[in-house]
Amino acid sequence: MDGNGRWAKQRGLPRIEGHRRGVETVRTMTFAARDLGVKMLTLYAFSVENRNRPEDEVGALMGLLEFYLRKELETFVRDRVRLRTIGRTGDLPAGVQRLLRDTVKATEKFDDYTLVLALNYGSRTEVQDAVGAYAAAVAAGSEPPGSPAWDRFQNYLYTADMPDPDLVIRTSGETRLSNFLLLQAAYAEWFFTPVFWPDFSREDLATAIADYHRRERRFGRTSEQVRPAGTP
Repeated sequence: MDGNGRWAKQRGLPRIEGHRRGVETVRTMTFAARDLGVKMLTLYAFSVENRNRPEDEVGALMGLLEFYLRKELETFVRDRVRLRTIGRTGDLPAGVQRLLRDTVKATEKFDDYTLVLALNYGSRTEVQDAVGAYAAAVAAGSEPPGSPAWDRFQNYLYTADMPDPDLVIRTSGETRLSNFLLLQAAYAEWFFTPVFWPDFSREDLATAIADYHRRERRFGRTSEQVRPAGTP
């Protein structure tokens, strides 16, 4: 969800105004994605690297997150939206942690649609944590020593019981991966758009999904294997 600061700068507004507008887009996209048939939406809300931003901006972002959670809890319960998180959320402010726990608990039984917030998240950090947890499991005798198979190692990632992403959308014209779900997105389709996140609309999301459906996903196989002769 990139481009909040540049969106504000273009309009002569403080950066925090861009973040406030970005929060509105989060709410819009949460329900637009569900309406378009998405079953799980992961939003990269705050990265490990974002903690290096100016202290006042980080504080404002945490305040916006707390405001968002307080405002949306009732809506999530009413509309059966399951909230989950990935990342080192234990390093977030105590008030934010409490609201996250309350919201996750209140919505944990919903299974039709899931919103995942990546908070204090970084893919390299995730791998470090997973390797440490796997090594501890080997030492405890619950995992075999030696090189772990992927289907065992992935159980130690933050996303252990989540499906890999099919489509990753990057807003604001940036074309880098920025440490987001690097292992899980190994075979995801990527869609880059110049639209800043505060301006990202339901129509933009629909365009990205339509583009995804036009692509041939081979996963290392040939087109002939994926689409045998005579198939449409």
